[in-house]
Formats: sequence, C-alpha cells, structure tokens
Amino acid sequence: MAVIPDFHKRILFSDEAHFWLKGYVNKQNCRIWSAANPQVYVETPLHPEKLTVWCALWAGGIIGPYFFKNDEGHNVTVNGDRYRAMITNFFIPELNNHDVQELWFQQDGATCHTARATIDLLKDTFGNRIISRFGPVNWPPRSCDLTPLDYFLWGYVKSLVYAYKPQTLDHLEDNIHRVIADIRPQMLEKVIENWTSCNATK
Repeated sequence: MAVIPDFHKRILFSDEAHFWLKGYVNKQNCRIWSAANPQVYVETPLHPEKLTVWCALWAGGIIGPYFFKNDEGHNVTVNGDRYRAMITNFFIPELNNHDVQELWFQQDGATCHTARATIDLLKDTFGNRIISRFGPVNWPPRSCDLTPLDYFLWGYVKSLVYAYKPQTLDHLEDNIHRVIADIRPQMLEKVIENWTSCNATK
C-alpha cells in the first residue's frame, strides 16, 4: 500500500456501546480479592433497560448516533441483519454528505460486522478501503481499546449523559443525541492526533 498523507484523518472508526438507564456497569467479569468475605449482596435486575448505540467517528465529524430498535420502536440487540439494515438505511445515506472516496471504514471483529454479507455490503461503498477482521485490511482481534470510540467517545458521552440522571429511555436517548451533537470538530481532530501519537509509541 502506498503512503497516504494524513491517513489517520481518513479512517472512519465505528462501534456500538450500551447505555443502561440507571448508569449500570456490567461487572460480570470484575473480580475483587479480599482476605474476608464481605457478605454483601446487591440485587440488580437480570436485564436492565438499555439502549444500544452505534456511531462512526473521524477527524471530520461523527456520523450518528444510531439506536438499534425494531419496527415497533423497542430497543434490540445487534445481529447481522440489524447491522446490515443500519448500514443500508442510515449509514450509507449519511455518507452522501461526505467524500467517501477519501475515507476508510474501520470496524472491530464482532460477528455481525464480519459476516460475508456485511463485508460485501461495505465493499459496495468503500471498495477495498475497509479495515476489519476478514476485510481487505485486517483489524487486530481483541483490540477494542485501539479505537477513539473506546478510549474517548463512549466514556466522554456517558460522563455527560449520566450527569443528568435520565429517568426514562427517551430521556436517555435525548441526552445522547444532545451530547454527541455538541462535540466540536476541533475536539475530534485532537482525539485523532492523540490516537496517532499513542500508536506511534507502541
């Protein structure tokens, strides 16, 4: 591959995140070691109410948020069909506002992202400018912390969204829209520059 000037500014990073209504953090894999058993029990709902949100971010802006919902407007999890529907009905129309000939699309190795039908759909728009597991340019497996969404966007948005203590899913969704809309391009440019300097030192 030839060297592309400012390549890091042309990568459109994408990912999903869960936003729980009560600010719930999944601690299933958290372990605390102690000399004594604290004998503490905390009741939590088996399936707390949440939104699954998708965004794409690059130095020039953010596409999204997109909320995964079914035809009745109920929140749903992501699967291959829903992910491809989002690409077709939301993402690609949003791209019409940008010069996609210059952008590269990045996604992680989630199964719904890497299904052959999904990669083929993305190739229709991006050609070989796809950075993904099983894509033309491979993305490292189990490397969720490498993207600006994981080390910046989701934490930043959650810190502001939960400060307002939303009481309903509609309020939570409105807060997410508002916080993301308020992110200025200068902030994104700085995030991408920091991403470049972090990767250069590894």
